[in-house]
Parts: sequence; structure tokens; C-alpha cells
Amino acid sequence: MRAVVAHGYGGPEVLRLVDVPVPEPGPGQVRIRVRAATVNPVDLVTRSGALVEAGLMAPREMTGIGWDMAGTIDRLGPCVDGFTVGQRVIGLRDLLDVSLGAYAEYAVLDADAVAAAPAELTDVEAATLPLNGLTAAQSLDLLGLSAGDTLLVTGATGAVGGFAVEIAAQQGIQVMGQGLDAEFLRSVGARWTLARDADVAAEARRLVPGGVHAALDTAGLGGRALAAVRNRGQFVTVVGGADPIPLRGITVHHEWIHADGQALARLVERKLTTRVAATLPLHAAAEAHTRLAAGGLPGRIVLTL
Repeated sequence: MRAVVAHGYGGPEVLRLVDVPVPEPGPGQVRIRVRAATVNPVDLVTRSGALVEAGLMAPREMTGIGWDMAGTIDRLGPCVDGFTVGQRVIGLRDLLDVSLGAYAEYAVLDADAVAAAPAELTDVEAATLPLNGLTAAQSLDLLGLSAGDTLLVTGATGAVGGFAVEIAAQQGIQVMGQGLDAEFLRSVGARWTLARDADVAAEARRLVPGGVHAALDTAGLGGRALAAVRNRGQFVTVVGGADPIPLRGITVHHEWIHADGQALARLVERKLTTRVAATLPLHAAAEAHTRLAAGGLPGRIVLTL
């Protein structure tokens, strides 16, 4: 089968289209015929070698790239219930140190990392949901907010931030979204919007005197976002190295994503707004990485197979 892997570490030029054996599912696993794989920022830092330098994975000659995918189940391993061959699914690979990722014609995942694909979405649209949607949902779980509470989401027009605004609004939380596209933020439920270059703390406290109950920092603002939170509030970051000092009794969390098929199925039921900036064929993965690194995309790039 065809797959894109990183040979060594560096820029997009280290990505190679290779022929490798089709993987076989083991007990409790399924094999997916991948139709679409999303290109995410974590793919860029994996390819660059930054995760090796940070000690999060061991160096290897060939590194698999790609976390989330949509496709159809091609084969069931032993002891798998609840799925059938030919079923449309989405799934998440959350292991870093692997030789094959989602940028491949076939992928093997644990069955508990997979959920039925949304019937109303194409494979391309559905592929954008697992990594970013689960990151948003798991971050909100850490905050433990109730209906009526106030939440600041930084980087809210990004993939994680957009899902977080929409999920929180569906839960009755009053959301303040900071980002480039105020119209989009209002469309997914934000009560207030802040410009990307706003003084986040000052504006948040003007709109919510005393500060918001919690902040979800997807933009890596750290202490600048923490300053918008009231005393003894809650704070979550999803950006490595952006954990602020927990001043004023604020509880600071760092969300490290993990695969969860049941949570993914619940996200599917929410019918969230997906955004695809572009589609490219598998062999154009290097171009996709270059375009993502340039920034300014209104959604994710998806590789099609």
C-alpha cells in the first residue's frame, strides 16, 4: 500500500511516499481503508523532530505521520464487537512513536479509538473531527463548567477553538471567543467576540466584571489569558510550554489528547460545524505541510486517498 512517512526529521522535504505492507489487525483492533486524513499542527512538529527533542518520542528512521482519519472498516481483528466490515468510521491514532500514521491507504486502530462516521458528513469533512473535536471536549471536561458559567476561548477561530465554542454553547455556557472571524464565532454560539489583537484580559473583564469563570487557551497566550479569569477560577491550555503559573488560586490544567471512541461517538451526535480549507491528494502531503505552516487557513487541509 501507499503511505507518506518522514525519513529522518526536518522540513516538508523529508516526507516520502513509500510502498509498505498492508498492516494486519490484532485482537481488539480494526483495519480501516482510509479515505481522508487531516493535516494538523502536530504533524508538522512530529516531522520536524521537535517531539524527539522534547523527549516525547524516540528517534526513528521512518516516522508515521497523521492522527485522524475517516474511511471504511476493511477487516476486523479477533474479539471486536459493535463494528462491521464496510462500515463508515472515523478514528484517532494517539501514539507518537509509530512507523505508520493516518497518511496511508490502510490504518490499524484499536476498536475503542473508533466511532461510526457522521452520516450527514463526507469523509473529508468527518476526518476533521477526531483530534480537534476530542481535544476541545476533553478540555471542557477538565474545566467542569455548568450552564450559565462564563468561558473565554482564545484562538477560537482555530480548529480546536471553534469546536470548543460550539460544544460549550450547546451546554448552555456563555462563551467569549477571541479570534479573527467574529461572524463565524457568533454562528457557532459565542455570546461575545474579541479581536485577535485585543487586550484579552482588559476586554474580558469589561464584558464580565470580575473575570470569567474559566479560560480555554488554544492560542498559547498563557498569563495574558489567565489574567481574564476570576480568582479561584479554572484554566486549560492545549499548547506545550504555555502553562502559566496558577496565580490567585486559579487551577491550571494541561490537556493531553487521548483516543476515546465513546466520546467521539458523542461528538458525532452533536453535529458540529466542520471546516475544510482545502483537499489535496496523498502524494501532495509536503505541499499540505507548507500551506499549513504559512497559516491563515479557514479550516483544515485534508489529504484524500
